[in-house]
Amino acid sequence: MDTNNPVVKIDHLKFNYKKHIVFEDLSLEMEPGRIYGLLGENGVGKTTLLRIICGLLRAKEGSCTVDGIPSEKRNPGMLSDIYYVPEIFFAPAISVNTFAKSNSLLYPRWDAAQFQKLCLTFEVDPGYRFDKLSHGQQKKALIAFALALNTRILLMDEPSNGLDIPSKTTLRRVISECATEERIIAISTHQVRDLENLIDPVIILDRSGLILNASIEQISEKLLFTMSQELDPEAYWSESSLSGYYQVIPNREGMPSRVNLEALFNAALRNKETFKTLFR
Repeated sequence: MDTNNPVVKIDHLKFNYKKHIVFEDLSLEMEPGRIYGLLGENGVGKTTLLRIICGLLRAKEGSCTVDGIPSEKRNPGMLSDIYYVPEIFFAPAISVNTFAKSNSLLYPRWDAAQFQKLCLTFEVDPGYRFDKLSHGQQKKALIAFALALNTRILLMDEPSNGLDIPSKTTLRRVISECATEERIIAISTHQVRDLENLIDPVIILDRSGLILNASIEQISEKLLFTMSQELDPEAYWSESSLSGYYQVIPNREGMPSRVNLEALFNAALRNKETFKTLFR
């Protein structure tokens, strides 16, 4: 496979639940070797988009293809190379090991030894019954299973929800370690701080489509994240503190700065049309 070619392609997608319009005209591509972060306000369609990609929902108009095949067809080859980790998971009354053994049969890249190692890293006992684990332990067990499947496309919906702070740190580390040049990982989240220094590119959605779809490098080229004693009149977003103003401003002189995802998100929501043009 040529890893420079897009694997997931969404073209002029329209979707609605009865009268509730989710996407009016959404187009984007996802390429291997990236960890995509899907950001957006509640209800803009982050979960819906993941479910469309894996074929659980059908677009009303437009298309979503995986390796050129419409995802809605749920081709067996596609399904064996894609896995979706939902935000809400109903744990079965069987051990984690039994769950993993029975549900991994259709995935040719499954690595049982890797699964055991990930469970150890997450401090989850795979011999325990799934439904008897705490919510956080259940989520970690499912993420360990998903990563050990080694599917070429991994979709994760709010994976850090329900995890304590040490577990969130572990989550970032294991996702980074399991990312490869042949793998697409897409993570939907509203907990932007949980995934800083992990996701790249960043996709910010609204109901009309995309506000932004850019790499961290592209974002830092166009925006400057800075602390200043004076408020910049052209600031896209600012927050005052005892130290001055933390701001997102145009990067007029090409200065380097560390991208702050929370500040970026706030700036994008307040300047939707400007950002759509800026990152077109």
